[in-house]
Amino acid sequence: MAHSWKFNFSAVLSMTAIILVMLLLGMLPYLIGGEESKLSKNLTVNVEPSILDFWIARLILNILGYATFFVPGALIVRYLKNIKYNESAGPGCLSNAIVLCIFGKESEKSSSEEGTSNPVDQEPSSFSYVLNLCFCFAGLQGSYLTWGVLQERIMKHEYGKTATEQGEFFTNSQFLVFVNRILALCIALTVIFVRPQPRHTAPLYKYSYSSISNIMSSWFQYEALKYVSFPTQVLAKASKVIPVMLMGKVVSKKTFEYYEYFTAAMISVGVSLFLLTSGDDKKVHSNVTTISGVILLVGYMLFDSFTSNWQGELFSKHKMSSIQMMAGVNLFSCLLTSISLIEQGGFFSASAFMLRHSDFVFHAVILSICSATGQLFIFHTIASFGAVTFIIIMTMRQGFAILLSCVIYGHPVTFVGVCGILIVFAALYLRIYANQKKRAQKQRLQASASTSKV
Repeated sequence: MAHSWKFNFSAVLSMTAIILVMLLLGMLPYLIGGEESKLSKNLTVNVEPSILDFWIARLILNILGYATFFVPGALIVRYLKNIKYNESAGPGCLSNAIVLCIFGKESEKSSSEEGTSNPVDQEPSSFSYVLNLCFCFAGLQGSYLTWGVLQERIMKHEYGKTATEQGEFFTNSQFLVFVNRILALCIALTVIFVRPQPRHTAPLYKYSYSSISNIMSSWFQYEALKYVSFPTQVLAKASKVIPVMLMGKVVSKKTFEYYEYFTAAMISVGVSLFLLTSGDDKKVHSNVTTISGVILLVGYMLFDSFTSNWQGELFSKHKMSSIQMMAGVNLFSCLLTSISLIEQGGFFSASAFMLRHSDFVFHAVILSICSATGQLFIFHTIASFGAVTFIIIMTMRQGFAILLSCVIYGHPVTFVGVCGILIVFAALYLRIYANQKKRAQKQRLQASASTSKV
């Protein structure tokens, strides 16, 4: 009896401390950034510079908002693991939900893994492999080329502008992230309930890692565009393949062949040459790269490379489907962005903007549909081919976007740009040839091993 009282008192004390930490962290972003809604009501009025005009202050504000969720969550996870809650949990729905969130279904994992292979490790025929790769390529390009056009339309278009009245821009990019994620979550949950899925074994909290890294990479990318020149943007985005490979060695302990590093460098050089000489003068909006811009770009590449590698690691370890991954990641993305928006007053300013401009609602819905479709292709591509292949496809998207612009609007393509395109295709050919040769060698080894056993 005394032991039970001591355990309950300890639990109550721990939960009280967690709640106090949550309240403290929740109040700070509100006190610092609560005037955001007031400033966004009339963007044409000149206001005195505030601390939020500095990107470091905005970063700290966002981190405080996310910490409202992560710090108490980490304390709860650590506490429940220390007391080994999964060993003493009862049969109720709440107990099962807690075990699923913190511990997963570890006891059932071994039985579910028997006879099941990871999609990345399967050896399909060459035709089906190439067909699936082309399907992923076309889906990613179509979804995100459309998404990019719509995003530029929303962020750079003055809503409500007439001959007599001045319009206003929509500036709350975090609200767009929330709208995109909530629709993707609804689609994923609908598919899970309608179509049978593999047994889920991963602890739910592990999805939060890729969710926060995805949100932070988007924030760093948007902020970096204010401080870096167009050539610097191009070089950073085109060279993402190499940071992704290096992050794969850290996160998943992956090893890469020399030809993979070589072709990755060729793709980066080729895309850079094409983008820098495309003649698309509209994108040259800045001629200066500052130290802040470089720091933000480094943060963007680090978080972005971690996201795809962590998702690939979860696919490899827990054998979930791409729909389950989509649901888990978007669940935490919705939680994180909604908490931050509530604390900073972003929901109020965005809702007021939507009431003033009905056409923005239509644009946001179409943008969310494109984002949800793109996520389906993202998770399917990472599950089937890995993080590096996915990043190569997305890197090429930058080139296709410029090429499409050149075709539609008649922008000139220089000789150096053509050489860049040829370098990219040569790198892709070498990569495909080497991968096919490696796959054929692996299949021969497997065939010889099975023959020797017989």
